[in-house]
Amino acid sequence: MMQGFRSAGDVQRFVSIFSAVRNLFVAPHQKRSALATHIHRIRAMAHWKAVTGARA
Repeated sequence: MMQGFRSAGDVQRFVSIFSAVRNLFVAPHQKRSALATHIHRIRAMAHWKAVTGARA
């Protein structure tokens, strides 16, 4: 049931971080063109790189 996590606290930490990251990358639920979705993901990745200090 816990999918390999050792404690409920581990699950909660993962879910809280995962949901925040997912909300950044997944486009809102509405009809969008493929181009709009692509642009959303490019902007999300740029934002992610700026926040984390990632390169390339």
